[in-house]
Formats: sequence, C-alpha cells, structure tokens
Amino acid sequence: MIAARLIINGIVQGVGFRPFVDRTMRRLGLKGYVKNVGGSEVEVFVEGNEENIYEFLSILYNEKPPPAEIEEAFLELTHPQGFQNTQIQRSDTTRVTGSMIPPDFAVCKDCLAEILDPSNHRYMYPFNSCAWCGPRFSMMYTVPYDRENTSMRDFALCESCLKEYSDHENIRRYHAQGISCPRDGPSLALLDNDFNPLDTDNPIVEAAKLIDEGSIIAVKGIGGYHIAASATMDDVVLKLRRRKNRPTKPFAIMGLDTSILKLLVYLSEEDEKLLSSPQAPILLLPKREDTPVSKYVSPGLSHEGVFVAYTPLHFLLLMNTKDKFSIMTSGNSTGSPMCTTEECAKSRMRSIADYFLVHNRVIVNRVDDSVVRKTGDQYVFLRRSRGYAPRWIRLKKSLRSPVLGMGGDLSNTFALGFDDKVVISQYIGDLEDPETQGQLLNYIDFFVRVYGLNYSDITVIVDKHKAYYSRRIGFDIARKHGCRIVEVQHHYAHLFGTAIDNELEGRIAGIALDGLGWGDDESVWGGEVIVFNTMDNNYERVASIEWVPLTSDRDTISIKRLVTLYLAKNNWSFEEIMKILKPANEREVMEHRLVYAAFNQGRYVKASSTGRVVDVVAALLGVSHLRTYDGEPAIKLEAVAFKGVKNLLENVSFKQVNGLLILDYHGIINEIIDKRDVLDIPSLARSFLYSYGYYIGELVVRSALKYKIDYVVAGGGAVVNEHIYQGLKERLQLEGLKPYLPRRIPAGDGGLSFGQVASTIAF
Repeated sequence: MIAARLIINGIVQGVGFRPFVDRTMRRLGLKGYVKNVGGSEVEVFVEGNEENIYEFLSILYNEKPPPAEIEEAFLELTHPQGFQNTQIQRSDTTRVTGSMIPPDFAVCKDCLAEILDPSNHRYMYPFNSCAWCGPRFSMMYTVPYDRENTSMRDFALCESCLKEYSDHENIRRYHAQGISCPRDGPSLALLDNDFNPLDTDNPIVEAAKLIDEGSIIAVKGIGGYHIAASATMDDVVLKLRRRKNRPTKPFAIMGLDTSILKLLVYLSEEDEKLLSSPQAPILLLPKREDTPVSKYVSPGLSHEGVFVAYTPLHFLLLMNTKDKFSIMTSGNSTGSPMCTTEECAKSRMRSIADYFLVHNRVIVNRVDDSVVRKTGDQYVFLRRSRGYAPRWIRLKKSLRSPVLGMGGDLSNTFALGFDDKVVISQYIGDLEDPETQGQLLNYIDFFVRVYGLNYSDITVIVDKHKAYYSRRIGFDIARKHGCRIVEVQHHYAHLFGTAIDNELEGRIAGIALDGLGWGDDESVWGGEVIVFNTMDNNYERVASIEWVPLTSDRDTISIKRLVTLYLAKNNWSFEEIMKILKPANEREVMEHRLVYAAFNQGRYVKASSTGRVVDVVAALLGVSHLRTYDGEPAIKLEAVAFKGVKNLLENVSFKQVNGLLILDYHGIINEIIDKRDVLDIPSLARSFLYSYGYYIGELVVRSALKYKIDYVVAGGGAVVNEHIYQGLKERLQLEGLKPYLPRRIPAGDGGLSFGQVASTIAF
C-alpha cells in the first residue's frame, strides 16, 4: 500500500471536481479525502495499492468534468494513514498555491432538458444549475467556492436538493454548491415602473407578452441587469434609443439558440460551436439580407452582435416571445456601469424600462457580457468578461514580485500578476464615471485579498498619459500602501502583451494601430512600428505614419473639424475646405473658421493616429460625420467597405524624419477626394483601408530587414479592422512574415493591463 497527497490548481472549484474525485476513489477501492483549500485549489489524500493509485491519477486528467481544467498538480508520496473510507472534507481556508476563480458558465444541455421536462420537479425553473454550469464568480464573496461563500447562502437546501447533494452517484449535483429548485431557490417578480409587483402567476410569460406588445423590460440576470425589447419593431427600437440616449451604438440580440440566430446572421459550424460554448459570448456575424431585425438595431453596420440564451431565465423568457429573439443590451444609463441591484435599477432605469423582471439572489460581482469578432481566420476579443474572467494567463517566466497593471481609461480592466500567473479582471468600463472608478478600487481589493497578496509587495504599473484616471488611481494606491510605481508607454504595453499572449520570445517588430496613446515625445501616437526584445526593457519607435493636428477632444467627436485640420495642415485654403465640407449654416462655418485659425496659430498637438486618419476618410466619403460611440466612424467605414472591391492605391511615399521612417498617406486621401464623386463609395472605402494596412506592412518590412526581427505582432483597437488587417497580412506574407494578433486578451484597451504586467518580465 502507498499513499499520495496532491495539491491541484486550475479551474477545480465550483465545477464538480471534488465529487468526481470522490466517486473515482470509491470506484477504485481507494481511501482518503478531497477538499477545497483557501487559494481556490483542491487537496487530495489517497491511499491504496500502487496500481489503482496510478489509474486514479490517469482518470483524474483524462475523465474530469467538462468545465474543469487542471493546470498543475503537485504530488507528494507519503505514508498511509489508515483511512477507512472516502470523504469530501470540510473546506480549508489555508492557501497552498493559489488557483483560478471559476468564471460563470452558460446553462448546460442537461439543465435545459430538465426545465423543459414536465415530469421534472425543476420544470420551468429559471435558476436551474448543476456542477457543470451556472453562475460562479458573479455570486462569490470569497474563496474557497463553498455555498456559504456565495450569495446562494441565503437559500437553505430543501430535503430533495439535500438528497441530491449527498448522493455520491448523482454526477451533476453531488456536492454542487449552487444547486436549488423551486422549493428552496431564488424567486422571480415582475414589477411595474413604480416597482409595485404585478398580479401574475407567471412573471416570465407575462414579461414575454409585454415584450411582444412593445414594452421595454429590465431583466436581472446573473452578472447584472439587461434591457430586453423587441428587435423587429422600429418604433420600439427607436424608443429605446431615445430613452437610453444611445443614438446609433448597436444593440446586441439574444436568440433562443443558434437555430434562431441563423435566421438573422450567417454563421459557420465554428461560430455555432463558440456561441453554444460554456462561455457563450456575443459574436459579431454578417447580417442576412432577409433578416427580420429592425435596421435601427445596428444602423450602418454590416454585422450583428448575437448570442444565445445562456441562463434558464433568459431561455424561458425568449421561449415565450413571438420572435424567439430580442434586443438584450446592458442595463445601465449611458456612461454608467451596468446595474446589479434593485436600488440602482430603481434610481437609474425607470426612465428606460417600462417593467422590471427581478429576482432575490444577490449579484456580488458585476460581470458584463463578453464580445468577440473574427479578423482574418481568428476570433479576437473586443471585450473579455463573462465566461472568461477572471481566468488567469500563465507566463513562461515568473514575476519577481506581484504586479498590478491599472490599464487605461476606456474599456478598463486591471490585471494582477504574481508568480507565473496574470489574472485579468472582468470588464470594468470607462473610468470617466466616478462610480466605475469606485468599482475598480473595490475589485482590485477583492483580488488582492482572494489571492493572499500584500499591497506593500506590489509594483503598480500606470500609463504615461498624465490625464488618465487609471494613472491617478494607481498613484493613489501606491501612496496609500507604499507601493513601487512604474510608468509604461501605452503602445509598448499593447505590443509586449500581444507577444507574451502568443508565447513569443526574441526581437519583435510591433505594429500599434489605435485612436490614441501618449507617446514618449509628448505627442499622441496610434500608428507606430516599435521594435523591442522580450528579454530586456528597451524599445525603439522606428516608424510611424504622418501626423494630423488635434486642437481639442471635440475634434474626435465632430469629425468634420478633423477634416478641416487635416486639410489645413496640407495647405488647403479655408475656402477650398468649405467647398469640400459644405457646411449647413453660418454657425458651422464659424466653428470651422475657429478650428482653422487654431491650426494656423500653432494651437494643436500632433497625432500619428490610425483612428484619426480613418475618421478623416469616413467623413470625406460621407460615411460618418459624428462619433457617438467609441470607434463609430471606423466601424461604419469597415462595414461600407465590405460591399466594395479593393484596389491597391499607390500614391504614397516614405521619408525619414529625425531617424524615423514615416508613411505619408496624403496622396491616397487626395485620390479619394478626387474620385469620390466618380467611383462607388464602398470600393473607395475598401481600397483605402486595404492600402493603409498594406503600407503599414511596408513600414514593418523595412524595419524588419534593418533590425533583424524574429516575429511581428499587432496590437491596438484598429488592428481588428478586417480590411486593414488583410492589407497588412498580404504585404508581410510576401516577405515570409506573419502578423500575430492577441489570442486571449482584447486587442484594444481591454488588453492593456495584461501588457503592462507582462512588460515587467523584461525589467
């Protein structure tokens, strides 16, 4: 007889792993125990004959529950202790190695089958879950993952659930911490706009009926509130836009399942698999020409953001609607975080929603929906949150000390690195909102506590942009706790993060394409080639695009102002510019005259920004003159371009300025101005975006030859533009090079925090 003690980490709490271990030990005639420990790990003590223990270890890896992931297992051979049986012991709060907090999982097929089975006591139960699915992180107060550490502690198990919980042979519910049924679980209520309950036997059926009649319903989900409304009635969609103060930003559509989504968008088998996965993200897919969806859901766009009903509540709601799909957008007022409490919903959403479908389970941690798109043949994150956060990413090398990356101000996430792990938070949001700033601090505290770290040991990484809220908050944390603080340049963080995400080492040429990031020369960057080595902390900006002038933040909102600045910089007279822009009234003329004067007086900053260049072209082609949401002109230009034919526009030049290789793209924009009344707009849009990417690739090729690089990576929000990426990829392929995109982190600022932490490997 031999004995072994194992410490296992990965996603091993909250996924039915302990019951699986217990059943396997019983089946093989082994004795011992399994228990959760305080760092989200699992501890196993097993004794028996050697052959059975080795078989046990094999089964542990090869037959584990579907959501479980084993990252590491530390095995120590020890002396048998004479256990008489196998047991799941009470959890231990002692931390051993630290492990992953499980993310929320979409409802599994078995749980769906139960709620649709009239003979099952969970028939039509909107909170059904098991060891393999349901909320996890969103309802956790702390670790280990036990019922008393979650918001399910408010619901004592009934006799029937307790029997399932104690049944060794019940694969999905034995020791499943979040289980419940209609007798003992959370309950639903449908409230009117004054928060008075409606007299109805079935709140879900009544809510579905109200959606069909054109009402707007706030729905309390697992990670926050959604707003549900008909996606086919123009007047309802426009009403929602007015109430939410959201003029054009697209709404997501939730469908009952992928068979319903196929009526709205084109999706492949691979797309279907991702949509139906435990992560169940929102996925951007091409619209069908015969889609029944209102044109106001995603105006001016070629793709629809769609996802499947990932909770029993959402499934039952949509099942009872006429269309079997609806708008399902975040439950918040514009600029504020998604509501998670009835108090928030009452104060902020009564002006938006007509009715409220609520439940009485506490949402502990806000978790927004994840958003994914395809660029080239790769899925890329636009937002990494529900289903993925707070999973960590492993590094090839361990960090010397814990590191906190504060991220940026838009689409903020933070990242906490320790040992060889980086935990990326869920989507926090835009930090201009004071409440979001407070939530950022609260979630940082949560992760520092859960992973047993001391603030005084942490190095805080901030962006170099002195106006960033994330930077100020990072400095506040450092002052309060005596932390070391380090500044990391915005685009270097993007590119280093992409390299580490792809497990690349050596000399890297990085392509940074985005709206803005504060550069080392006190100008705005966003169209750069940066050469660096993952082995040290040195980087060099070796190439860039020609800059455009910016006089204020207003220039990035009213895009015609940007056109005036761009043309003024290229020596167009004010009268010539007015002929191009055709202002509607004298007030507009005066605004442009002031902008023109500001440029001539030198009151501007230089911006080598991909986002701003694309904005100029979007305005010149009449695609978008006003940015009402982040990236709107570029997103609409990409959408229009899908309808066009690409040609490589050749009127570009390259020049050296103070040792920096510069792409001068003015010739192709002049060509667009000359041809916009002759050629079709979609083809001009596609040709510009493709050509821009192609010549960015030329910058990289010239730099690669000079600096003898090993790999090419691309980061920043604009690299996911399909047409820019295709041009870039095709130029690099001619030289045998490949552009690596981020795989597990967003390309935009949602991935910045990971890059900030990863960059400290080179310190």
